[in-house]
Amino acid sequence: MLNYILLAVGFVILIKGADFLVAGASSIAKRFNVSNLVIGLTVVAFGTSMPELVVNIIAGIRGNTDIAIGNVLGSNIANVFLILGISALIYPLAVSKGTVWKEIPFSLLAALVLAFLANDQLIDKRDGSALLRSDGLVLLSFFVIFLYYSAHIAHDIDGLDAQAPANIFGLGKSLRLLVLGFLGLIIGGQWIIDGAVHLALKLGLSQSTVGLTVVAVGTSLPELATSAMAAYRKNVDIAVGNVVGSNIFNIFFILGVSSIVHPLPFSIANNIDIGMVILASLLLFVFMFTGKKRSLDRWEGAVCILIYICYVVFLVCFKSN
Repeated sequence: MLNYILLAVGFVILIKGADFLVAGASSIAKRFNVSNLVIGLTVVAFGTSMPELVVNIIAGIRGNTDIAIGNVLGSNIANVFLILGISALIYPLAVSKGTVWKEIPFSLLAALVLAFLANDQLIDKRDGSALLRSDGLVLLSFFVIFLYYSAHIAHDIDGLDAQAPANIFGLGKSLRLLVLGFLGLIIGGQWIIDGAVHLALKLGLSQSTVGLTVVAVGTSLPELATSAMAAYRKNVDIAVGNVVGSNIFNIFFILGVSSIVHPLPFSIANNIDIGMVILASLLLFVFMFTGKKRSLDRWEGAVCILIYICYVVFLVCFKSN
């Protein structure tokens, strides 16, 4: 029972740590007259991805690489099918032309690059596949290109500057928030990994399945909160852009850094999950041309949620066995 409590509390501490980190870093940035637009593009964007990054690094160092891989792939799948599905039910998500023709295809490219890098066993006929440190450098190179692109289109995204926290704290409080944020991320991440491993053993599930579901959804809660609130406030560019950007972050940045810290072995079974990530981007692109053009309508959101439920059932009933 204690492990389950630690798992739940770990998610709370992890996400609160990310909030403290964003608040402290944003306050310091504002003290140096950094614009809200830049803060929204950098500090907030990195902050919402910190839970996944910390969990992945801790999992990699401890040798729980199945959880690390499942966390990223599961987060990307949940981001589109679950988070955008829920957001679209709250309010139909109209999407800008740039998101349709540039950002969504870029997220598809990220999934395809990962598929190629992670399949040495199939492509080069090697014994086993893994994301090595050299692969991590390739992923980070793509991430730099994405950052360069994001900086150029940021001015066209309505509501991005509103994502920056409004408060400016004293330097002492800002530094305390930063320290508390880092501590929360580390402690929360450790408790999540411990709880996830115990949960997998207790329920007879693979660590990969727990990473793809429980850990992935838990670390995606910041994206869910951001996108759902943006949909409620009708800042639809933020709702979709937050998710698509997070998916690109997860593959290029988080897997890039994680594989540099500790190489991540991939099994052929992971191709099912990579295929789901590719399907998510493809389906999101197709939905931009069905129903109302360049919009994720409520019925399409319902389809996304249904697909996610079917995927989780498949994981629990078939892939774990």
